[in-house]
Amino acid sequence: MEPIEIGLIVSGGLLVLVLLGMRVAFAAGLAGLVGLIWIFWAKKNYGADDFGWALSVAVKTAGQVPHSKISSQALSLIPTFILIGYLAYYAGLTKALFEAAKRWLAWVPGGLAVATVFATAGFAAVSGASVATSAVFARIAIPEMLAIGYDKRFAAGVVAAGGTLASLIPPSAILVIYAIIVEQDVGKLLLAGFIPGAFSALIYGLLIIGLALTIRGFGPAVRGFTWKERIVSLPPVLPIFFVVITIILFVYNPFGGDAWGTPTEGGAIGAFVVFLMAVFRGMRWPQLKDALLETAKLSVMIFTIIWGVLIYVRFLGFADLPGAFADWITSLTMSPILILVCILLAYAVLGMFMDAIGMLLLTLPVVYPAVMALNGGEAVSAADSTFGMSGPMCAIWFGILVVKMAEFCLITPPIGLNCFVVAGVREDLSVQDVFKGVTPFFIADAITIALLVAFPAIVLWLPMRV
Repeated sequence: MEPIEIGLIVSGGLLVLVLLGMRVAFAAGLAGLVGLIWIFWAKKNYGADDFGWALSVAVKTAGQVPHSKISSQALSLIPTFILIGYLAYYAGLTKALFEAAKRWLAWVPGGLAVATVFATAGFAAVSGASVATSAVFARIAIPEMLAIGYDKRFAAGVVAAGGTLASLIPPSAILVIYAIIVEQDVGKLLLAGFIPGAFSALIYGLLIIGLALTIRGFGPAVRGFTWKERIVSLPPVLPIFFVVITIILFVYNPFGGDAWGTPTEGGAIGAFVVFLMAVFRGMRWPQLKDALLETAKLSVMIFTIIWGVLIYVRFLGFADLPGAFADWITSLTMSPILILVCILLAYAVLGMFMDAIGMLLLTLPVVYPAVMALNGGEAVSAADSTFGMSGPMCAIWFGILVVKMAEFCLITPPIGLNCFVVAGVREDLSVQDVFKGVTPFFIADAITIALLVAFPAIVLWLPMRV
């Protein structure tokens, strides 16, 4: 049996395991190990005495993969970014953000929901975890929306959809994971997430305003805040801007010259600043202990998924499945843009059954080389490319598109994680209520993705200036 055939069979088995409910990390690791054993044994023509040799080589190969990849310095950004989010919560930044957004934006139709979206976007700028963002604002924003007459399902949908912005707006753990898997510049990818993230929040806000204008009593405006009250609400949220500016300066120096350091150093300094602020605002050892434990739990979960998937990725390399898929994609007679759209639609379907990180880790080793081949290769210039951009810029553009699709998958049934988190925090809401509430945001996300595909400059304007 040819290696490609083995690759297809094992990949099919992996999907079956995931659909049956096995955790992605363990399913991928098991599939990768079995696949490696199979390929090495096949090279010996399935000799009875050679199985032990194949097993030994496969185990050694699988064992070397996690350390070689996880030891990458860039991956230290993940726990750092997650820690920033938890410390920001204990520093009271979430309440300060929501209060400031409410005072400045609540006067528009659907204002409190709009304020919630932009408050979650602001918190996303200091948190790399969508789940944490949704959980925090489910406690803060939903009660206030219910108090002035919002439908509870829509209020929950606003929080669940707003929480997804943390996947795109730096510091973003999932963007770091993408950069590691496809071996691209972490700093440029983080920069590329700013404008699309803000753009997504703007589309959400316009959707809410449109609904409030067309449906009577949908989302009453909240007025009565004076200019003094609005201005007083700004100082408590200034630390967020400091953290964002710090990360930017450590990725890209807008004043000219080299950046001040690496993204890893920027993330560490940002975490230290938020830690000092949290201590100053009254955080004590029990809260710090909770923040550290939650950071450790989420980081270990992410690293475990990466370990398992990397074993599977090593098997894919031996099976040459990525190369075969890339050859097949480039041989199609369809329009390249249409092929790209089909790939994104496939992500939308796959995201209904898998978590965002696992989905990207499993698919990128195969899909990414195909998209790059479709554009003309890793080293292609913008003049000779299919999509009108160089290889590195195409990698960044595609990264933002797939991360946006990962955002979309956080609110799609049946396993939209943000929806389960919001329902878990609010006992008066069922998961079905939250899924109904996020339905309008599917339209907003579809519009956003379409515009990012049609106008790549939205994504590439910042990274092209580095």
